[in-house]
Amino acid sequence: MSENNEAVDGKTGQQTRSRVVAGKVVSAAMDKTIVVYIERRMQHPLYGKYMRRSTRLKAHDPENTCQVGDLVEIVEGRPESRGKAWALWRVVEKAGEFDTAG
Repeated sequence: MSENNEAVDGKTGQQTRSRVVAGKVVSAAMDKTIVVYIERRMQHPLYGKYMRRSTRLKAHDPENTCQVGDLVEIVEGRPESRGKAWALWRVVEKAGEFDTAG
């Protein structure tokens, strides 16, 4: 679920492509930081069976807008701290926002 996003490089002024990935927020306990669970499917090189692979990334959330269960898109950027080099791009769907009444 990755797509490319156009951005301008500060040094050269050229267009660059930043990675944007979608995932689910699994932790929002830290201040201005969320942990996003990214799951992807890949095919085994020999047997051809599809396997699930996952990654947990820390992303910068400056306004603490996200909560556990939100579907979000995060964009790759400069490191904010030792383990945080992603930033919140947008909230796709808030947790518990959909209506279950028929």
